Amino acid sequence: MTKTLAQAVRICRRTMLLTLPAALMIASLPGGAQAAWPDKPVKIILPFGAGGVADVSSRLVAEKLSEKLGQRVFIENMPGPGGINAARAVVSAVPDGYTLGLVTNGTAISVAAFKTLPFDPLTQFEMISGLGQFNLLFAVPANSPYKTLEDFIKAAKAQPGKLNIGTIVVGSTQHLGAEMFKSLAEANVVIVTFKNSPDAVVSLLRNDVQMVIEFPPAIQGQINDGRLRVLASSGPARETAMPAVPTVAEAGVKGYEVTSWNGVFAPKGVPKEVLEKMNKAMREVLAMPEIKERFNKLGMDPHSSSPEELMSRLVADIKKWNAVIDKAGIPRK
Repeated sequence: MTKTLAQAVRICRRTMLLTLPAALMIASLPGGAQAAWPDKPVKIILPFGAGGVADVSSRLVAEKLSEKLGQRVFIENMPGPGGINAARAVVSAVPDGYTLGLVTNGTAISVAAFKTLPFDPLTQFEMISGLGQFNLLFAVPANSPYKTLEDFIKAAKAQPGKLNIGTIVVGSTQHLGAEMFKSLAEANVVIVTFKNSPDAVVSLLRNDVQMVIEFPPAIQGQINDGRLRVLASSGPARETAMPAVPTVAEAGVKGYEVTSWNGVFAPKGVPKEVLEKMNKAMREVLAMPEIKERFNKLGMDPHSSSPEELMSRLVADIKKWNAVIDKAGIPRK
């Protein structure tokens, strides 16, 4: 071996010895380069169209997450029956933390309402954190003779089958919330479903239905201008913006609670470090006074959680809506 060749071999060996520890360290990290997450934009897929309360609130959070994480976090809308399209897109994505999804109480309803689904949130979702929650409102026209929810229930029992409650489509949270109310209140009312919220409100103002059960954003304008009066809210506690309005349970319907909620999940297999970093970022964003204020204007409360809490909530809601669907005799799709 020539002197020059021997020197080259020694240099090569020295370089390998110096770089090997660093290479081994990188290789030992979960996901290798994943330790630097995020180093490119992160997508959150929503099972709803643009403009709704879930879309608006998610975009507010995505904007702040972008600032917090140093990479753009953006929303992609993928509406479809039962949230199937969106969920399937997330669970089939590479589990690298760059494709996330929105899990909601609607996910629980889908599991309860469909005979089979092309995804299983209990085994294919890695929960990250809750995002927000909001309650249903029970509203009547301002000139309605029913001043309280108790008045409405008494009238329904005195006139079986005469009073109508308006909601949107069969299987929605609003519709199942009405079915649950009918069952627990033991009130013989007729539940009338509409294609959309504006149609239900028009029917209410014409007295075709005597009460609507809806989320705040859909009827806030009519409440603000004095055309509708809220009798009760569906959550476990009174609305911060409506402290004088009792909950349905306070109005005498024991055991009644319906809270619509959403959160963020990843496909199974995303590294734990990524889930923890995203959870921390979401907790910090949802604690911001600006986010709280803007959520409250949407009729929502920001609500972060641990992954375990979010999964427990999903499991509890699946059980609840299964029971409601069974009792109401709603055929599964």
